[in-house]
Amino acid sequence: MYKNLTIEEQKKLLSAEQERYSSYKAMNLSLDMSRGKPCKEQLDISMDMFDKITSTTDFKRKIDYRNYGIADGIPELKKLFGDLLGGISSDEIIVAYNASLNLMYDTIQRAMQFGVLGGTPWNNQGSLKWLCPVPGYDRHFAITELFGFEMIHIPMDDNGPDMDMIEELVKDPSVKGVWCVPKYSNPMGIIYSDEVVKRFANLKPAAKDFRIMWDNAYMVHALYGQDSMLDIYQEAKKANNEDIVYMFGSTSKISFAGAGVAFMAGSKANMDDQRKYMGKQTIGPDKVSQLMHSLYFTSVEDIYAHMEKHATILRPKFEEVLRIMDEELSETGIAKWNKPRGGYFISCFLEEGTAKRTVQLAKEAGVVFTGAGATYPCKNDPHDSNLRIAPTLPPMDELKTAMHIFCCCAKIAYLEKVTA
Repeated sequence: MYKNLTIEEQKKLLSAEQERYSSYKAMNLSLDMSRGKPCKEQLDISMDMFDKITSTTDFKRKIDYRNYGIADGIPELKKLFGDLLGGISSDEIIVAYNASLNLMYDTIQRAMQFGVLGGTPWNNQGSLKWLCPVPGYDRHFAITELFGFEMIHIPMDDNGPDMDMIEELVKDPSVKGVWCVPKYSNPMGIIYSDEVVKRFANLKPAAKDFRIMWDNAYMVHALYGQDSMLDIYQEAKKANNEDIVYMFGSTSKISFAGAGVAFMAGSKANMDDQRKYMGKQTIGPDKVSQLMHSLYFTSVEDIYAHMEKHATILRPKFEEVLRIMDEELSETGIAKWNKPRGGYFISCFLEEGTAKRTVQLAKEAGVVFTGAGATYPCKNDPHDSNLRIAPTLPPMDELKTAMHIFCCCAKIAYLEKVTA
């Protein structure tokens, strides 16, 4: 334990790590650990999807899929994603765009400009607040930051967000929503407990236009077999509260990150409200891409089998990152981290006040990590502690090097602080 050492012993360790660090800098590396992108091998898995569409393909279904129309998605994919969500009917789901973030942005934008289900537009309601479980997804926070919300940090533990805090805060009518990544969460990798899901489903906020933004980005991205999670929508229905939740997802990390298909789901009232504006915004999505996906994934079982191929590629990478962190940091007492069963990230908490310095040192050694603070609203981690590690993109040899550099930098950042 570094904390139990004398100052002299800590300085000696610092000198050794600095010498090691110099050897890394001399390698003139250029490694990228900054984003949770699929690697080439993952993208290659889906290449035979293109064989499903040829010059002889029959595109004439309900309508000719090469033409305009069906703004809310083709029925084949609505059925597939509805089944994946546990039995959502076609009028409770919209399939559009290639990324769910696009759907989330539009949903917030429409609420700002037009209100929710005929309510007063959020733009006309004065100062508004949004609940942000932390650490969380930077692109979620960027949306509500852009629209001027006061973003309130909600602590997370292994069960999910602090529901006592959320239930108290939603008594304020200026609180309009909450971001959630409920399964293999970004970046913690946790699965919300049944109790947390039930409490979300039964929320009774003061604001009738409060909405849970339930981003199922990693709902099938298991590393060790598909884990179950309670269905928030069915729980909300039991409570006659189904309007409270918008659910989102996509195939971005299932098929192609830049050419997948995205969906949102929820009550018929909520989806009809969205369709009303979509009808003015578009005269149809890319139904050719949607058809290609529906011909490739004909059932939920097809998706699960496909995702096991992804897991076969990713499991060794996650396990190697965890092995190196255990080897280098477990006995130091300066870091703790989660061991996820799925998702795209490992969340690491360093000693307070050392995350930014760790990232800076790594960058100077040729390794780019996600910026310190990125997992908090406005990129402001009040403890300067949390870092998001993304093992998916780099080849294994680069991943190993990057993680040894990360551990070296974390040690230097801590030892500099305590010996200053």
